[in-house]
Amino acid sequence: MGTSESYTFSELLKQFRVRSGLSQEELGKKLSVHRNTISAWERGMNLPETRGMVLELAKALDLEAGDEDAAQLLKSALFDVPSPVWNVPYTRNSFFTGREETLRRLYETLIMTKKAAPTQAISGLGGVGKTQIAVEYAYLYRDEYRAVLWVRSDSRESLTLDFIALAHLLHLPEKNAQDQITIVGAVKNWLSTHNKWLLIFDNADSAKMISEFLPPAGNGHVLLTTQAQAQGPSAQSIEVSYMGLTEGTLFLLRRAKALPPETSLDQTSATERTAAEEIVQILVGLPLALDQAAAYIEETGCGISDYLDRFRTQHDKLLPRRGRLVIDHPESVTATFLLSFEKVKQVNPAAAQLLKLCAFLYPDAIPEELISEGTHKLDPGLQALAGDHFALDEAMEALRSYSLIRRNHSTKIVFIHRLVQEVLRDTMDMKEQRQWAERVVRTLNRVFPDPEKIEAWPLCQRYLPQAQACVNLINLLLFEHSILGTTTLA
Repeated sequence: MGTSESYTFSELLKQFRVRSGLSQEELGKKLSVHRNTISAWERGMNLPETRGMVLELAKALDLEAGDEDAAQLLKSALFDVPSPVWNVPYTRNSFFTGREETLRRLYETLIMTKKAAPTQAISGLGGVGKTQIAVEYAYLYRDEYRAVLWVRSDSRESLTLDFIALAHLLHLPEKNAQDQITIVGAVKNWLSTHNKWLLIFDNADSAKMISEFLPPAGNGHVLLTTQAQAQGPSAQSIEVSYMGLTEGTLFLLRRAKALPPETSLDQTSATERTAAEEIVQILVGLPLALDQAAAYIEETGCGISDYLDRFRTQHDKLLPRRGRLVIDHPESVTATFLLSFEKVKQVNPAAAQLLKLCAFLYPDAIPEELISEGTHKLDPGLQALAGDHFALDEAMEALRSYSLIRRNHSTKIVFIHRLVQEVLRDTMDMKEQRQWAERVVRTLNRVFPDPEKIEAWPLCQRYLPQAQACVNLINLLLFEHSILGTTTLA
């Protein structure tokens, strides 16, 4: 045909196939591959994996070994870089900051592994930045894949609709089938017969539901973002922590447009940096809360220090306010946490009650025995957890499914994020807050040992943060009640 012009492998393959009078299916049969493989080659989505396969292809197309056409086909297969199929719904976040360790672990587990990579999950509390990490990974390593595919996994309906969209994106013959199960099966079959793809399940909080859509392992990489801390035997999990002080401060200042991109903290004033660091500490490094604060600062022009002053006195108004120009994650901190709380309440009402109890405790060191030994005289929901390790485990499981608490099995200590506490308390009126404060005091009083006994001192030390939290809480409520003219705490 004369190939002095420069053609891509996909263009050459289609020209040679048509010239030979072969359909995609006929050529596939000659090579013992599915017609979808030929279709993918012709659309530039994939390339033959070996030089031998290209030579077999040339033979099937009746190209003479060593002639110009065969040489051009081989050369194009060796040097072409196929453009990845791509449907990531987010632009790259220009304010993405830090997370180097998480991205490194993802790279090592998925790309550098010498064997089939397991399903990899990024887990953590809502708003901790799981989706943004997945987006950044996809953009960083898109050239490592021939297809980067994204599906919403918050419901079966979303998953099914997005798999149907994938069938159209991949030009599968079954894309217009009436039966949705057929279309989902066709996408899974494509994944099982192709390699070098990345499939991201975003908001994959139900492992059971996701399992129905997972392709066979081995041909590509599966990445989940999920609030669930437990993933089962088929997946590895990286728990995403909160931003550190330096990382969070840099993100806040850049996102608020108080610091130009790529500029270090040294370029900001000491006053502004100190105020930003205080905000990061108050918000405990939660990326969603920091982004929400920065959006408020940018949109209102109030400045870093003024926002800090407002948050100290009116956090109940600021936590529900997401920002009017935010698109990627439009839910506020309050909406995000309350949605998880409502889901927990539907599954395990006792777990929801337990979370409310934890909302009035010192967040970083809640002894499990405070719950198992001190709640037997409280309301029926919490009474069910007292002395029943199985019931307590089930409640913990429900809360860990949304990363609302963390549990250290060796120290028997439970942790809750301070903003989760703030949001839960803000949903209560003064009467309900007073009731829960009383319950906390009575619970601690039942388990706190006699400080006169020397042998009890280690246990006293274990409960001391909770005792101090109770004192602070009682003083605060007593002050508020005196100002409002209501009855004092019993």
